[in-house]
Amino acid sequence: MTRLASAVRRFPLVALTLVVGAVAVALLLAGLEPAARLLSSVYALAIAAMEAVRMIRGLLAKQFGLDILAVTAIVSTVVVGEWGASLVIVLMLTGGEALEVAAAGRAQRELRALLDRVPQLAHRLGGDGSVTDVPAADVRVGDRLLVRPAELVPVDAALVSARAELDESSLTGESLPVEKSAGDTVLSGSVNGAAAIEVVATAVAADSQYQRIVELVRDASSSRAPLVRLADRYAVPFTLVSLAIAGVAWAVSGDPVRFAEVLVVATPCPLLIAAPVAFMGGMSSAAKRGIVMKDAGSLEQLARARTVAFDKTGTLTEGRPEVLGVHPQPGFDGDELLALVGSAERASSHVLADSLVRAATERGLVLADAVDAREAATFGVEATVGGRGVVVGKPAFVAEHAPDLERRPAASGEAVVYAAVDGRFAGTITLRDAVRPDAARTLDALARLGVTRTLMVTGDVEATARPIAEALGITELHAECLPDDKVRLIREARPRPVVMVGDGVNDAPVLAVSDVGIAMGAKGSTAASESADVVILLDDVSRVARAVAIGHRTVRIALQSIWLGIAISVGLMLVAAVGLLPAIAGAALQEVVDLVAILGALRAVRAGAGPVAGLDGPRDGAVAS
Repeated sequence: MTRLASAVRRFPLVALTLVVGAVAVALLLAGLEPAARLLSSVYALAIAAMEAVRMIRGLLAKQFGLDILAVTAIVSTVVVGEWGASLVIVLMLTGGEALEVAAAGRAQRELRALLDRVPQLAHRLGGDGSVTDVPAADVRVGDRLLVRPAELVPVDAALVSARAELDESSLTGESLPVEKSAGDTVLSGSVNGAAAIEVVATAVAADSQYQRIVELVRDASSSRAPLVRLADRYAVPFTLVSLAIAGVAWAVSGDPVRFAEVLVVATPCPLLIAAPVAFMGGMSSAAKRGIVMKDAGSLEQLARARTVAFDKTGTLTEGRPEVLGVHPQPGFDGDELLALVGSAERASSHVLADSLVRAATERGLVLADAVDAREAATFGVEATVGGRGVVVGKPAFVAEHAPDLERRPAASGEAVVYAAVDGRFAGTITLRDAVRPDAARTLDALARLGVTRTLMVTGDVEATARPIAEALGITELHAECLPDDKVRLIREARPRPVVMVGDGVNDAPVLAVSDVGIAMGAKGSTAASESADVVILLDDVSRVARAVAIGHRTVRIALQSIWLGIAISVGLMLVAAVGLLPAIAGAALQEVVDLVAILGALRAVRAGAGPVAGLDGPRDGAVAS
């Protein structure tokens, strides 16, 4: 009874239509056919009037939809006395929403699974060893927490226990348990193994990894507007063809009933339902594979993508450059130079900064606090370290503070960081960032998926970026780009749509202005993830090609489902046009057409399951079915 009451509250018009139908049948059985006819006709015309108001509002907003067919079908069946058929049409229209909700619920299963797993409780350890259950949102940085066996880690934390075994499949897609040692990072949303562990919170719930994922999924779940546009493209021709067939049938037969019979099977539910269900299924399939689509319209854009631009560091490369050598100038010691550079770079968000800091700490060097640190995006950083003025970055930037700077040639694929101390050139540090092993396959797969132009757009110097671009077969390189330069290049890029892939803070503006911005969110910045249309939760650039493939498959399935509904409807219209399909039978058959269209659209739930040519092995054709 509770479920029935809930359904009535959610879909009152469906319930009312069923009640009216039941009363009409009772009146008919009681020999009160005129009363049954009057009740059904008045109710059907009232629903038609509601649809007409919606249709007029749409026309005033310059949005031509499919309401005109439904309104015309209801009115025409009432006029010619087919009041039973008019009730079936009304049930089909009011029940269409319920069918869509049920199908979309199936399509959104993976999205809901993420939302349902949000950590709610945390076990806070007191100084005396006591355990207090608190809401996860109340956990503060530094809190010591107990995570029991098979429980979710509530917030990002550092492991205190000697060892732990965690299931991170919901975060990384890795199905095997991951072993952790004391001091390792433990991400919220991970599932603890068979032994209880202790952790120390390093972030509050709102800033933790799993909650960031959930927020992205919530945005994705609420995206609905782009789904309508795909079906509306077919609204005008379908409406004109339907009215033409109905008009010809009436003119040839001389019977106005024939007009109503044709329009009964021309009702447009397959066009209205198939696209939303398919797109929800595609988004769900992508989420299951670590790809969160914040806007359903991104799937259609990805399917038509012709240009893809990549940032270099952290996107096409591993994003963890290794220090190859420290080259101090006379008067400076190598460890001294690395310690000063590492101290200054702690104030920088650039990926090279993390490598320099890591190299210094791995050598056991003590890093001092930087004072008055200022970062010039893509150029470098200035800071006062231990009373000494330190400038680190690109040669032109450092030369402004140290006129005696000497440029050093870099070997192929190496990056050179320059440093000045107290106005003197202090030396250089060379680093190398390895190309991702799956980068070349990703570019090959994108070419097979219809991408005709590939660019590398990076803030690095050309000497560092050129060898990597050439190794990957990218002929168009734009080096030493500021954020404004990247924005200009992407805005001017042709052919469109243009996809931009990046991961850093300085990529946020260009991700926002591209047709589809894809953020490598596993290690990237929050700013980049928030600006992007698509966030890849795994540290795997091949998911870019997989996202494009899912877009191709989803749009293809949506179009197949729409065309299948159109084809069956046109076939039924032709049968009705020659008088072989009574209105009541046609209205019932139209429900079958709806179900066929929905079942066809639900195939998009597996849009990400098939292999991608060029990525998962050689295949003929661009996208596997």
